[in-house]
Amino acid sequence: MTTTTAKAGEDSAAPAAEIQIPARRRRPRSQARTALAFLAPALLALLVLRLLPAGLAVVDSLRHHSLVDGVTRFVGLDNYGDLFGDPQFWQSVRVTLLFSLIVNPLQVLCALGLAVLFNRRFAGARLWRSLVFAPIAVPPAVSAVIWGILYRPEGPLNAALGVLGLPSQPFLTSPSQALYALIVLMSWVGVGYWMTFLIAGLQDIPQECYDAAAMDGANAWQRFVHVTLPLLRRPLAFVLVADTVSNFLVFAPVQLLTSGGPEGSTNLLMYDVFRRAYSVGDIHYAQAEVVLLVALTLAVVAVQYRLMQGKGEE
Repeated sequence: MTTTTAKAGEDSAAPAAEIQIPARRRRPRSQARTALAFLAPALLALLVLRLLPAGLAVVDSLRHHSLVDGVTRFVGLDNYGDLFGDPQFWQSVRVTLLFSLIVNPLQVLCALGLAVLFNRRFAGARLWRSLVFAPIAVPPAVSAVIWGILYRPEGPLNAALGVLGLPSQPFLTSPSQALYALIVLMSWVGVGYWMTFLIAGLQDIPQECYDAAAMDGANAWQRFVHVTLPLLRRPLAFVLVADTVSNFLVFAPVQLLTSGGPEGSTNLLMYDVFRRAYSVGDIHYAQAEVVLLVALTLAVVAVQYRLMQGKGEE
């Protein structure tokens, strides 16, 4: 009797198990559809605003519009060949690389120092943090106008130098100083913004890690090097990469303050693209330069990511 009942129980359980298995298999599919529905607007925006314009830029860079007969022809890689043979293009590349080589480490180091400082609790910390962050809320064009006034020969900076008994400086009108004047401007704008990301990263580090290091006899500098920096590696990598991309696309301050001068000392690639497209009027030639600018940015970012990854693995 017991055996018969057990068999009946097994027979009744078998169909139930057969019904549950397809339900479990259908659940991941329904979750995938739900996730795709939520991601669809972002994927559509990525396609329309990023991938499609990038593809059109590559296609347009392979064409040339003749001003003589008004016909647009397919020229293949001729635009790229002309760019590689253009001394002004190579000067723009050198200026852009020098600008990035200086401004990126400067901004990241300043942002890291301020993040460590303002992550501590002291009177007025939130106020000072807000003041440092405030410049990012100002449009780049407005920031450029403000610093253009500061950099004038009769402006406040030269007035302050005069009070200190120092000679006035040409700043934006000097080929040797104009690029560094832009670096100061861009650092004033960007440091507070990147500082907020690093503060968030610092606040995610458990206090127990610092307590354990202190119990082992580590001083403040040793705790910073062996605890803070390793645990802050990912936020630092993000800030470095995002800062690099942002500085490769600097345009408004150059257009408003220097127009690429004096003597091409501030002719960054982004401004050179604008000049070729709208001043010279060769949109296809400018598209080729855009493609090269994107390729250069990706190459620099890839090197940075590789270096940061290597440090993390060590």
